[in-house]
Amino acid sequence: MTTGPDAPDPGAGQGFPRTRLSVLEALADADEGVRRESFGTLVAAYWKPVYLHLRWRWNKSAQDAEDLTQDFFALALERAFFTGYDPDQARFRTFLRVCLDRFAAKAHRAERRLKRGGGLVPLELDFAGADRAFAAAGQVTEAEADQRFHQEWVRSLFTLAVDALAAECAGTPRAIRFEVFRRYDLLPTTGTDRPSYRQLGHELGVPETQVTNHLAWARREFRRHLLERLRLLSGSEAEFRAEARALLGVEPE
Repeated sequence: MTTGPDAPDPGAGQGFPRTRLSVLEALADADEGVRRESFGTLVAAYWKPVYLHLRWRWNKSAQDAEDLTQDFFALALERAFFTGYDPDQARFRTFLRVCLDRFAAKAHRAERRLKRGGGLVPLELDFAGADRAFAAAGQVTEAEADQRFHQEWVRSLFTLAVDALAAECAGTPRAIRFEVFRRYDLLPTTGTDRPSYRQLGHELGVPETQVTNHLAWARREFRRHLLERLRLLSGSEAEFRAEARALLGVEPE
């Protein structure tokens, strides 16, 4: 999944998604089911940045970072400390990283495996995949670790949006639209071997003009999914809009 200047062009002119209950608001909901569902949304976006931050910033082994990642989120759910976030003080991802650094600083080997309340079971997370990303990144200095945390958060956000688009299209006539998007925008390229619309049309058995339409639709839907998830994970409307401008260059209507 590519982020930054080489990321898929999400399209323009779509405005912002309407305000809806954010993850941080839902974490304080009286309904335990709502709280756990929202917590799952937060974990999906942040577990990999957390794990890699523990490896880069705190020089943890793979096993230690895996244990600490599980314990960090278990403790966060048990003690509800994300509900103490103040959007006037910092962006939520900054707040979460500060919480993580405090947690890591206090962690000791003998007390690393915390008692998890509420019958919480270990999270099923792809730590092996995260380790491949760790190895691919090479040496990361402590000074670079915070920027890497942000980059991994962006990567997670984009991946969640792609997965949502894939699920939306799977098993429907729109599957061809996602396949065009996948082949043109998502597959790794060197910058010179990206297929032309004509080539894609020939390979997929659709007219070149239809390739253009499919790609435009998929980019709009990808952008919608991305902004929906960004809104859910933002601590305030102002933070959401600032993050959207930074990621996509989108301005409020």
